[in-house]
Amino acid sequence: MIYNKNPLPSEGEILVATVKQVFDYGSYVTLDEYGNLQAFLPWSEISSRWVKNIRDVIKEGRKIIVKVIRVDKRKGAIDVSLKKVTEDEKRKKNAQWKKLQKVDKILEIVSQKIGKTEKEAWEQVAWKLEDKYRDVYDALVKAIKEGDHILKDAGVPDIWIKPLMDEIGKHIEEKRVKVSETITLRSSSPDGIERIKKVLGAAAEIAESYDVDIKIYTIGAPRYRIDVIGTDPKFLSKVLTEILSNIREVSKEENVEFGVAKK
Repeated sequence: MIYNKNPLPSEGEILVATVKQVFDYGSYVTLDEYGNLQAFLPWSEISSRWVKNIRDVIKEGRKIIVKVIRVDKRKGAIDVSLKKVTEDEKRKKNAQWKKLQKVDKILEIVSQKIGKTEKEAWEQVAWKLEDKYRDVYDALVKAIKEGDHILKDAGVPDIWIKPLMDEIGKHIEEKRVKVSETITLRSSSPDGIERIKKVLGAAAEIAESYDVDIKIYTIGAPRYRIDVIGTDPKFLSKVLTEILSNIREVSKEENVEFGVAKK
């Protein structure tokens, strides 16, 4: 189970929730990142379009991405919205959720090995890494690359260090792959270089929203190579297609001639 050091979420927070009960007036969900804390999803916050049957949109047991819209700290009551979550927020949350699940799995295994509870694992490992490095998953990746001092520097107790290092290597190291495309960008404007930089900068922003790595470099003007790097080839191809589409649109706006180089 995933635990959060904050007892309640904050308004505007994007979270993963599990649908527990569905009624005509709304649905009760549990917040996966807050120890399955209960929240209410009103009918009016399920969809921006008219829905005849609430169960056409949500069903018991389904995981959904929601936005917190109200927190009553005195009563501990939480309201969430499904319709207020944008597609970009959903993509980013799904990527973050996959990482969080890996962290949870590692902590579950290690806590069992050393006779600790999962909550103790979050308190003594995850929350300390979060305080020191902000992102727990990235901190674990850093530990694999740079050594166990990453854990020690965050104040993780010694009892956790070796078993953690053993498990991190098993669950986090993934084979990374690359999909590429070569494009041409030309501009006859006096500030053509700046226009081309703007086009390529917009492409990098798309990759960042998908949480993948991107490398863009010249292979002899006007030819530029785009490498999109991650772990899922099909997903990377989809991202690259969107990047090329974005480059095409921004090129039109900047009066830059765009083309895909022949292979």
